[in-house]
Amino acid sequence: MLQQALRVSGRSASPLIKWVEKWVESATSQKSGAPHQVKSLQEMPGPTVCSFAWDLFAKRGLSRLHELQLEGRKQYGPMWKASFGPILTVHVADPKLIEQVLRQEGQHPMRSDLCSWKDYRQLRGHGYGLLTSSEGEEWQTVRSLLAKNMLRPCAVEPYDGALNGVVADLLAKLRLRCRQSPHGLVTDVSREFYRFGLEGISSVLFESRIGCLDPQVPPETERFIQAINTMFVMTLLTMAMPGWLHRIFSKPWDTFCQCWDYMFQFAKGHIDQRLQEEAERLARGEEVEGRYLTYFLSQQGLPMKTVYSNVTELLLAGVDTISSTMSWSLYELSRHPVVQADLRDEVQGVLRGRKVPSAADVAQMPLMKAVVKEVLRLYPVIPANARVIADRDIQVGGYLIPKNTLITLCHYATSRDEKLFSNPDEFLPHRWLRRDQGHHPYASVPFGVGKRSCIGRRIAELELYLALAQILIQFEVRPDPDGAEVRPMTRTLLVPQTDINLQFIER
Repeated sequence: MLQQALRVSGRSASPLIKWVEKWVESATSQKSGAPHQVKSLQEMPGPTVCSFAWDLFAKRGLSRLHELQLEGRKQYGPMWKASFGPILTVHVADPKLIEQVLRQEGQHPMRSDLCSWKDYRQLRGHGYGLLTSSEGEEWQTVRSLLAKNMLRPCAVEPYDGALNGVVADLLAKLRLRCRQSPHGLVTDVSREFYRFGLEGISSVLFESRIGCLDPQVPPETERFIQAINTMFVMTLLTMAMPGWLHRIFSKPWDTFCQCWDYMFQFAKGHIDQRLQEEAERLARGEEVEGRYLTYFLSQQGLPMKTVYSNVTELLLAGVDTISSTMSWSLYELSRHPVVQADLRDEVQGVLRGRKVPSAADVAQMPLMKAVVKEVLRLYPVIPANARVIADRDIQVGGYLIPKNTLITLCHYATSRDEKLFSNPDEFLPHRWLRRDQGHHPYASVPFGVGKRSCIGRRIAELELYLALAQILIQFEVRPDPDGAEVRPMTRTLLVPQTDINLQFIER
């Protein structure tokens, strides 16, 4: 992904912290076999500017950035550089090297700059959320507040009731779609799972429903869904275009801004409605027990524009994770009936006749977790992440990387490396259950690690587990008899290149 480097100043570390960081860096480098002679970026291999631009634009590279990772590693090794205009990016496709980068990011980790997202917020005067904010006091406050209430498994358990209500609506929608087809074929399952993911996340953030799974979806909700889809398509295009080009070819940027305008309007409307309901209850002397949104608002007295931005971004962060992972999970399970049968047996063994699982139940389903891990290894929602070390130069793999250099962490290439995973392109969830088959902890990190890890991970995982469990109890999932293999493509996120069609046979 083309992203410009952040230019921020970091706080000065104490001498002790600096000494520890140097010691960790040295120890990690020696362990990975890095040469003692430190090399410069000029010595790092990589494509020429012309060949890189050709791959991006003439060979549909923007939609196959994940494949360019594999090609880059094969041609240049675990580290290579690529330049586009003034932007130079270092690509890292090895778990040991990724670990070296992340262990040197210090107290204030920086992701790459989603420049077009930030440009829009500056243009409209909106606040920044966790996805767009730079490290700072406000970011720390919001991150700590949400982490306390969203990253601990016990903190999300109370939401299994609300999420199971959304799952029930999904099952009803799948049955309706099945009856409309002579062979129980549901076309474009990602579409239904996208609505399911948005409804589930909304039930948590707003503690109310927005009608994504209703027989007739409300027009404002349908428009919000379309705005998200279009915005992600426009993100890559607007970030690849220099700012001055937006004035000449204005349609992509105008469309991008219109999508964000409606997304903020939609989220703001639901937040304001929720706050008004709480105020009315307080006026009547009733006790208000807020969950995420109300807890978020009541802790630090954050500016409302910060609240609007964070809630809007949380909606985006969860929906695609759930939609993509659900679609790929059932796609692979349909093609591997033995694994599907084993997983169904596990679910039924835990539930013992019950049809609706709880959060405590899914904690006893190791194969369920292994299936989701394997799906996220093969199809990470974010195929690449990035870091910018802003306060100092660092050493990675024997190279000296100057501060403010954009470093891309190639998760797609790393998780499909045959040196790390046997038969890397095959769906083998049992590999995660074998104690004798350990994996490097940074070989597959779909939710990220550390302070910049996905804040909505626990909610997304719980929603996935609850939905998969109930679908497998009530349906046998089969592949489309006339369907071909579905491959992934990059659309900012990793998504199916063609529709995933599946047969749902009621049990």
